[in-house]
Amino acid sequence: MTTEPTAVQAAPRPGRLARLWRGRAEDAPWVRPALLGLLAVTALLYLWNLSASGYANSFYSAAVQAGGESWKAFFFGSLDAADVITVDKPPAALWPMALSVRLFGLGSWQILVPEVLMGVGTVAVLYAAVRRRFGAGAGLIAGAVLALTPVAALMFRFNNPDALLALLMTVAVYCVLRALERDEGAAKWLVRAGVALGFAFLAKTLQAFLILPPLALVYVVCAPGGFVRRLGRLALGGLAMLVSAGWWVAVVELWPASSRPYVGGSQNNSFLELTFGYNGLGRINGNEVGSVGGGGRGGPGGMTENLPAGMEMPVRVGGGWGETGIGRMFNDQVGGQISWLLPAALILLVAGLVVTWRASRTDTARSAFLVWGGSLLMTLAVFSFMAGIFHEYYTVALAPYLAALIGMGAAVLWEERTRFLASATLGAAVAVTAWWAWTLLGRTPDWLPWLRWTVLVAGGAAAVGLLFAGRVDRRWGLGVAGLGLAAGLAGPFAYTLATVNAGHTGSIVTAGPVGAAKGGRGPGMRGGGPMFVLYGPGPGGQAPGGQGAGQGPGGQGMGQAPGGQGTGQAPGGQAPGGQGTGQAPGGRAPGGGFAQPPEGVRPGTVGGLLNGANVGTEARQKLLADADDYTWVAATIGAQNAASYQLATEKPVMAIGGFNGSDPAPTLAQFKRYVAEGRIHYFIAAEGGFGGGDSAISTWVAETFEKVTVDGATFYDLTKQK
Repeated sequence: MTTEPTAVQAAPRPGRLARLWRGRAEDAPWVRPALLGLLAVTALLYLWNLSASGYANSFYSAAVQAGGESWKAFFFGSLDAADVITVDKPPAALWPMALSVRLFGLGSWQILVPEVLMGVGTVAVLYAAVRRRFGAGAGLIAGAVLALTPVAALMFRFNNPDALLALLMTVAVYCVLRALERDEGAAKWLVRAGVALGFAFLAKTLQAFLILPPLALVYVVCAPGGFVRRLGRLALGGLAMLVSAGWWVAVVELWPASSRPYVGGSQNNSFLELTFGYNGLGRINGNEVGSVGGGGRGGPGGMTENLPAGMEMPVRVGGGWGETGIGRMFNDQVGGQISWLLPAALILLVAGLVVTWRASRTDTARSAFLVWGGSLLMTLAVFSFMAGIFHEYYTVALAPYLAALIGMGAAVLWEERTRFLASATLGAAVAVTAWWAWTLLGRTPDWLPWLRWTVLVAGGAAAVGLLFAGRVDRRWGLGVAGLGLAAGLAGPFAYTLATVNAGHTGSIVTAGPVGAAKGGRGPGMRGGGPMFVLYGPGPGGQAPGGQGAGQGPGGQGMGQAPGGQGTGQAPGGQAPGGQGTGQAPGGRAPGGGFAQPPEGVRPGTVGGLLNGANVGTEARQKLLADADDYTWVAATIGAQNAASYQLATEKPVMAIGGFNGSDPAPTLAQFKRYVAEGRIHYFIAAEGGFGGGDSAISTWVAETFEKVTVDGATFYDLTKQK
C-alpha cells in the first residue's frame, strides 16, 4: 500500500508585533528589545516633568501660537497672527510645534512633546548609523551617550530650533554613510542627505552647513566608483540641498514686502541679510548689527545706548560672549553641558583612525570615523573661536558626533583588546573620563559630593582592569568594560536628572544642577553672554539674571538669580532656602528677596530682553475686553514682553522691534497709522526692559495717550488721547 507524500507545513509567519520585538532574523535575540528599551527610557526621561518649563522660550512659543491660528504666520514664522514681524530664524523648527498646537490646542505639552519626539528620533537614527558597521552594542552605547548628555536632555525638552537641527544633521550624516557603502544607489542617499541639510538650514540657517566640508571631502576621497561619478553625485546632493533650502528663501525674497511680515533680526527687511549678517558672519566675527551691544539702531552703542536709568550695561567678557579658544568647551560655563566624554571621544577618534589606517580607500569603518570625527572637529572649532553670540546650549550640535565616536571607538578597541596597545588605550579613555568627571563635579562641591569620588574610584578600577581585558575570561572583561561605561556615564546622567527635574524658561538656559554654570546663573537666564539686571515684582524671588536689594513681605532682603546667594525675610523669619535652588515657570527663583529697582525705574511685570513678563489676571482681562474689535490687543517693545501677553490672551500682540527691540519695524509712521485706523488697543510700556531706537514710539505714546497702571505695568489706552 502506498501513500501520497504530504506537504511540509510552513511555519506561521510571526505577526507585526512579534517582528517588531524580534527584529532582524540575523540579530541576536537581545538586540531589538535592547533598542526598544533604550528608546522607551529616553522618551520617559525626556517627558518627565515636562510641563515644569511652561512655555519654555516664550519668544518661539508665541510664534507657534500664531502659526496655530494663521497659515500665513505659520509659513513665515511670524511672532503674531497679524504678521508684523517674524522670529529671527527661518520657521522650519516652528512647524512641528505649530501643527501640534493646531491639532491639540495651545499648551506646554503640545509645544514641547514634538521636541521630545525629535530627541527620541535622533537617538534612533544615531543607533542605526553606528550599528550598520560596528554592531548593535556600539549603536546602543552611542544612543545611550547621546540620550544622557545633559545639554541634549535640555534641548530635546525645549522649544529652540536646536532640537530639529540636531536631528536633521544626524540624518544627513546617516545618509552620507549609506552613500559611502556602495556605488549602486549612492546618488539616492546623497540627495536625501542634501534634503536633510536643506531643511536644517531652514531651522537655523548657516549652522547647518558647518559639517559640509568634512562630509563632501570624505565622500569624494573614500566613496566607491570613479572620481567623475563621485563628483557628479556630490553635485546632485548639493543641488538637492539648495532646492530644499532655497524654495522658502526665494518665496520670502520675491514676496512683496508690503504684504508679508518684516524679517526679524534684519535691518533691511531681507532674509539674505539676516542669513549672512546677524545669523551668519556676525556670529563668527562678532559684528552682529542689531544685537545686544551691537551696532543696531539706537546710536553707536546699539540698543544699550538708551537703557533706562539704573539699568546696568552688559558685562563684556573676552569676545562679549565668553572667552574664546580651544578651552571654551571645557570652561566653567560650557564644560558641564557637553564635555564629559569629549576627551574620550577625541582619544577614540585617533585610535579608530590608527586601527583602520591600512584599510582600503573605500573602507566604511575608516570613512565613518572620518565623517563623525570631521563633523565633531569642524563644529568644535567654530564654537570654540566664534566671537559673536554664543550660548552654552548650542553645544547640543556636538552631542551626536561625540556619542557616535564613543560607540564606534569602544567597539573597535574591544575587538582589538588582545593587543596591549588597544586595551591600554581603552583603559586610558576610561581613566581620562573619570578624572574629567571628577573635575566637573568638583565645580559644584555641595551637590552630590559622594558622586565625584565614586566615579573616580570606579573609573580608575575599570581602567586598570581593561589593561588585562584581552587576557581574561570574556565575561570578566565585559564586566570591567561595563563598570567603565557606568563610571563614564554617571556624571552626565546625574546632570541629566537634575536637568529634567527643573523647569527651564527664557532665552538662555543651561543643563545640570544650580550653579553648574559659574557666575550665579540659574536655569532661567544664565549664559556666557552679556547680562542685564532685570526688575520685576513678586514675593519671594526676583527676575532671573539680576541682583538687587528689595523688600519682601515682612522685611528687607537681598535677592539673586538661581545659583547664587540670596537672603530675604518672610513673615515670621527668613525666606526659605537662602540660596536659589531652581526657577519656577513664572520666572522667579525660590528663596531670596524681591528685587527693588533703582530710583527712576518703575517696577512692573514687564520682563526684558531674555525673559518674558508675568501677566496678572487684571491685565489679561483688560486685554481681552473688546479684543475682537482690534487687530492687536496691545503693542510693546521687544518680543519676549509681547510673547508673554500674547500667550496669556491667545490674541495678537505687536512685538515692536522684534526680539532685541532694535529692528526698524514698525516705523513710527507705520505705528501711527495703525493707531489712527483703530487697530491697536493698548501700548504696554517696557520700562524695565529694552527700548533702543524704539524710544520714538514710546515717547510719542507717552505724550499723546492716557496711562493707567495694571498689575504693576503701565498701559496706555491708544483709543483715548490726553
